Amino acid sequence: MTNNDILKKLRVALKLRDDDIVKILALVDFRISKSELGAFFRKEDHPKYMECGDQILRNFLNGLVIHLRGPMPDKRIDQSKNDSRLEKDQASAKAKNKKPKKKKSLLHSNTNKKSIK
Repeated sequence: MTNNDILKKLRVALKLRDDDIVKILALVDFRISKSELGAFFRKEDHPKYMECGDQILRNFLNGLVIHLRGPMPDKRIDQSKNDSRLEKDQASAKAKNKKPKKKKSLLHSNTNKKSIK
């Protein structure tokens, strides 16, 4: 299966038009015209047929991820949120663990003792 076949199948499965694919590629700053894109969808024996390179397919897939999921959040902002959550969790754990309670063993509880006669 060639890159052209993969691109064709994704276009059909996701019901994308040529201008949708151009917009998806623009999300990853990859510029391509509709006529260049149309050359990928032609039959292999057509004189204007072009092979879809790895770079174009890779950029299309990366753009498709952004198109379907949305852009990735900034890691610096998430990291600061995670740091503050971690500090709060550690502070609450320290507050809970001020006096550790001694657990009673089931062997020493009064309910488990049998009277010996």
